[in-house]
Amino acid sequence: MRNIGNSGIEVAPLAFGGNVFGWTADEAMSLALLDHFAASGMQLIDTADVYSRWVPGHVGGESETLIGKWIKRSGQRDKVVIATKVGMEMAPDRKGLRKDYILRSAEESLRRLQTDYIDLYQAHADDADTPLEETLEAFALLVKAGKVRAIGASNYNAARLRQALEVSRAQGLPQYVTLQPHYNLVERREFEQSLAPLCVEAGIGVIPYYSLASGFLTGKYRTEADLGKSVRGQGVKKYLDGRGLGILAALDEVAQETAGTPAQVALAWLIAQPAVTAPIASATSIAQLDELIGATRLTLSQSALDRLGKASAQ
Repeated sequence: MRNIGNSGIEVAPLAFGGNVFGWTADEAMSLALLDHFAASGMQLIDTADVYSRWVPGHVGGESETLIGKWIKRSGQRDKVVIATKVGMEMAPDRKGLRKDYILRSAEESLRRLQTDYIDLYQAHADDADTPLEETLEAFALLVKAGKVRAIGASNYNAARLRQALEVSRAQGLPQYVTLQPHYNLVERREFEQSLAPLCVEAGIGVIPYYSLASGFLTGKYRTEADLGKSVRGQGVKKYLDGRGLGILAALDEVAQETAGTPAQVALAWLIAQPAVTAPIASATSIAQLDELIGATRLTLSQSALDRLGKASAQ
């Protein structure tokens, strides 16, 4: 178990990415996946109000709604840690991190989730048009009301994250205890150069998204012919170069040594990084979910970590 920053909230080192609920996992499968995740001793479920607005006919809120149905049906609200987000565009007039919008959006998320409180409420993306003070004051009201336990940031750069922490300290407002960055074995430079040192220094828990690089790190895509295997295939075409194939070769080697899979090794590498609390990964079947959970039981040797680090160095 690991602490989420300095929030006092403990979770196992894997977060279930809820973007699939009601999209690539239908209602029945979504509920079954949540049952299995909780029964396996996992806690952290990550979603957002905007999931899955990108699907034709969806308006956003679909993922939260299914999680809410599961909470009501299962009676296991106290067994899980719900993380959701606010700020991405739900409609032309519904986006950003203004105080009034955050307060309204939180109430809507609480209704969809069928819960009285959100464990971790995150700013989904920085809003340069809204003063950090205003955003943090909105979160402070929610924390004071008992509707939010802790707050986090997603997609903030190091300068803005540091500035937000300074505003919190100076004005006695809640501090961001987590960061959600784009971070995995193929996408290392931006996080490691500027954000990782700040997160370690400030005790911020890191919850990386795209932990498996849209499926590339599972080893599913090894040639251009493989790109047609799923709707995400074209998104990983950029990784099919010498470095990307070298990373897959290192993953294969370590997977063979540990009796794991490339996906498990890629997640275990993230779990072993100093700032990381729990990588986010999604599954659309029980078998896939079991594979992801297996990563939490995989301990990589220093030799394996060194080889993976060398293959993926930028």
